[in-house]
Amino acid sequence: MATTSAFAFAGRTGAAGPLSGVRVLDLSAYIAGPYGCTLLADQGADVLKVEPPDGDNLRKYPSTLQAESRAFIGVNRSKLGITLDLKNPVDHAALLKLVREADVLVHNFRPSVPRRLGIDHEQLNLVNPRLVYCAVTGYGETGPMKDKAGYDQVLQTMTGMCALQGKRGGAPEIIYGSVVDYYAAALVAAGVSSALYERERSGLGQFVGVSLLRSALTMQSARMIWAEGESLDIGRDMRSGGVTGIHPAREGHLYISANTPRFWKALCDKTGLRMLEENPRYDSVRKRADHASEIVPHLHAALMRHTALEWEAIFGDEVPCAAALKVEDMFDHPQVLAEEMVGDIEHPVIGRYRGITRPIKFGRTPGPDPFAAPVFQEAEAARDPSAAGQKARKA
Repeated sequence: MATTSAFAFAGRTGAAGPLSGVRVLDLSAYIAGPYGCTLLADQGADVLKVEPPDGDNLRKYPSTLQAESRAFIGVNRSKLGITLDLKNPVDHAALLKLVREADVLVHNFRPSVPRRLGIDHEQLNLVNPRLVYCAVTGYGETGPMKDKAGYDQVLQTMTGMCALQGKRGGAPEIIYGSVVDYYAAALVAAGVSSALYERERSGLGQFVGVSLLRSALTMQSARMIWAEGESLDIGRDMRSGGVTGIHPAREGHLYISANTPRFWKALCDKTGLRMLEENPRYDSVRKRADHASEIVPHLHAALMRHTALEWEAIFGDEVPCAAALKVEDMFDHPQVLAEEMVGDIEHPVIGRYRGITRPIKFGRTPGPDPFAAPVFQEAEAARDPSAAGQKARKA
C-alpha cells in the first residue's frame, strides 16, 4: 500500500472554498448521493469516488457520447476515482485506512447492507469518531419499506407528485429531470455541511440520514397540510390556472405568471386587454382561475400578434414570463454566461466539454476550478487507492 494519501489532490487550481480541506469518501451511485458529493466538491472538498469493480450503474446508462456516459460525467465532476471490492478483505482494509483520514463518508446502500459489508455507522465510528456518516436511502432507516430499493420516479409516483402533475381528470404523469434525486442531493450537501459545523463544537461526527421519501414529501410541504377538522379529500393543487401557465404565441410558446395586481395590470396593458383588467369579475387570482374559460381565448388571440421571444422583450421586467427554450439554448444564454454558470472542462476520454461549474456563489471563498469526473479504474488498480486516485486525476 502506498504511503501517499489518496486525498492528496495535487494540481487542483483556483481559489479556496468554504469546504477546502474537507475529505469526502463517496461510495454512492446513481444521482442523489453522487451529486450531493459533487456539491461538496464545488465548495472545495476533496472527494474520492469509490466504485465497485463493475462501476457505478450510471456509467451504463444510455448516452449519445460514444466513450462515456453523459449522465455520469454531469453528476460526478471534480472527484478522483478508485475501485474497491468491499467483499475482498484487502480492499476492505484499504477502505478502513481511507476512513481514518476522512471527514465524511456518503453511501446509498439499503439499510441492511452496510453491516454485512462491515461499513455501518457503528463500526466506522469506532475507526474514526469524527466521521460524518451520511446514508442515502429510498424510504428511510426504519419501517416496513426500509429495505426496498428506491428510485426517483418510483417515489414520485408513490407520493402523489405524478397524480398532481397530470391533467385534471387524466392519468398520472412523470416529472422528468430526476427532481427528487437532485433535491435529495441538495439535502445531502446541506446535512453534511451542518454536521461538519456541529463537529467544530463537539469534536464528534454523527449519522446523517437522507431519503428519497423524505425528499419527495419535503418538496410538497405546501400540499402536506391537513388541518384539524378538515376533510382529507380536498383540492391540494396550487396551480392558479388560466392566465398563469404556458400559452401559444405566433411562434413558440410563452410561460406567463401574472398573479399579483401589478403584474395582471401590466399584462392587460401590454396585450391591449384593458377591458379584462377593468372587469370586477377578474380582479383576483381566484376569480381569474374560476373564469379562465372566458379570459384565455382573449389572451391567446392577443399573443398571436408576436412570437414568444418578441413577447418576452415586450413584457420586459413588467410581466414575469419566459419563452419556452431547449436546454441546449442555455449554453450560450446571455444570463447564464453573465453568471458564469457554464465553463470549459477537460476530460481525458471525450476531450474538452462545456458544463456546469459552481451552483453557489461565495464572496470570499469562491472555490476551486471544476475538473472532470473520474474515468473508470479497473479493480486491479484499487489495490493502491492513492495511485489509482492520482492516475484518475492525471488521465
